[in-house]
Amino acid sequence: MQHGSRDITLRFLAEPSDVNFGGKVHGGAVMKWIDLAAYACAAGWSKKYCITAYAGGIRFVAPILVGSLVEVNAKIIYTGNTSMHIGIDVQASDPKEVNQQLTTHCIVIMVAVDENGKPTPVPQWNPVTPNDIFLRESAIRLMNMRKEIGEEMAAHVKKP
Repeated sequence: MQHGSRDITLRFLAEPSDVNFGGKVHGGAVMKWIDLAAYACAAGWSKKYCITAYAGGIRFVAPILVGSLVEVNAKIIYTGNTSMHIGIDVQASDPKEVNQQLTTHCIVIMVAVDENGKPTPVPQWNPVTPNDIFLRESAIRLMNMRKEIGEEMAAHVKKP
């Protein structure tokens, strides 16, 4: 099965419409950018329409100011049968300087679907470098933790 590029970077300027009451870019705007980059990465890799199954571990490390040059880097770090785990880093800097600062990091899981909305197989990604192997192992550990969290959260859902 053919696959496309494993990573993608979106670049743009943070606009005044992205700002919250405190004068910083609001989390919703950042999450929209993350979803766009995850979709572009997953669709590019799988050559299929993809849907977001999970976005988690979102850490807002530093604020983004209006007028900042924003880079959203999305990279495949694990592939299942129909899913792709994508590591996302959001970095921002003053466009007049080159001091990129990590502002947000998270993992998004995208699922490739067919024309009926049913999950469909994706090309497999096999890590080679030590860093890629580490990222894949980390994605698997996080997947197992999410299962435990899901079971724990189920206890909080009221039964009819």
